Amino acid sequence: MTTKHAPTDVSIHELLAGRWSPRAFSNEPVSREHLHSVLEAARWAPSSFNAQPWRFLVFDRSTDEAAFKRAFATLVPFNQGWNGSVPVLIAVTTQTLTSKGEVNRCAPYDAGAAAMALVLQAHALGLAAHQMAGVDVNAFRSAFAIPDDVEVIAMISLGHYGDAAKLDPALRDREKAGRTRSPLGEIAFAGAWKKPFVAA
Repeated sequence: MTTKHAPTDVSIHELLAGRWSPRAFSNEPVSREHLHSVLEAARWAPSSFNAQPWRFLVFDRSTDEAAFKRAFATLVPFNQGWNGSVPVLIAVTTQTLTSKGEVNRCAPYDAGAAAMALVLQAHALGLAAHQMAGVDVNAFRSAFAIPDDVEVIAMISLGHYGDAAKLDPALRDREKAGRTRSPLGEIAFAGAWKKPFVAA
């Protein structure tokens, strides 16, 4: 399964409506050109004061299997279970301090914007991407000597779509299930807290 269109209330761009988070990946390597492309998309994300605090650690199984295995080992067991074929893992981190040494409260927000740019570019290229919070942050820090002023946020699986039939039955059902989101009125307010935004 490579497509899973969002059932939106109104039309949104196909790049957004078509992006989803699969767990079935093939072991086909990601080309260097495509890897460069998704990272370039992330590089051009917006950030507060153009600080660009995001830092991505790329683990490409086809070029450095040892580093890939060390990164893979920091995933929680559940995520290890379905990432066995994934060719690339990308750790999303962010520098937490400004150039003046002050706390940059926007750093995680900015890193999230860059990660979204990365996964949208992946979708545009026909690649699959799945963002995960399930990583042992302390283990990752230790394995890759992450500085104290850098926050480890998430890991992204990147690759080509695989065969959902090869997933465990429970995950196979989730792979085929429809996509859902909370109603707009629960996440968007109009002029006051908890006053739902109502479409015209």
